[in-house]
Amino acid sequence: MELVVLLDEDGRAIGTHDKATVHHDATPLHLAFSSYVINREREVLVTQRAHDKRTWPGIWTNTCCGHPAPGERLDSAVLRRLDHELGIGADSAAPVLPSFRYRAVMDNGVVEYEICPVFLVLHDDRTVDPRPDEVADYRWEPWGEFVTTVLAGESDLSPWCQDQVRQLHALGSDPLAWPTGGTDSLPPAARVA
Repeated sequence: MELVVLLDEDGRAIGTHDKATVHHDATPLHLAFSSYVINREREVLVTQRAHDKRTWPGIWTNTCCGHPAPGERLDSAVLRRLDHELGIGADSAAPVLPSFRYRAVMDNGVVEYEICPVFLVLHDDRTVDPRPDEVADYRWEPWGEFVTTVLAGESDLSPWCQDQVRQLHALGSDPLAWPTGGTDSLPPAARVA
């Protein structure tokens, strides 16, 4: 059984729950992460969620999202999921929006409710080997064009990705120059040594 870390409103761990049943119409607040793989050409890897995902099936979003296991460092969880979902063997992940949180409701009433720090992963190898049960499709997009589409309201990306892109844009137009934080900038439940 895969577990997610449940949180209080201040981001402290208060227990765990089975990932397979945590998302429903009253999803409890839990710890997650989002990541953006960006190369030196300032292209971002955008993915389409598998069509049989419980939440937002088939929707386009940021590179990779997931949940850390209890006691797992968030940066390690990011790298683990990138390898698992996309076959990307990245070296490091750094938080750029360490306190991002959101709540979104699907048309069928299923809720996502997460404290979801956002990580930047610099990776120049454009080779991607997606698992079909995780990723239906992918594409590399120039960061500037990606942002322009979101800011113009012309995007059909996941709701969390649209919010994240707006906040990332506020950090500056060059993703390679975004300030990154250490573990002390993360929610208390994510400050694992």
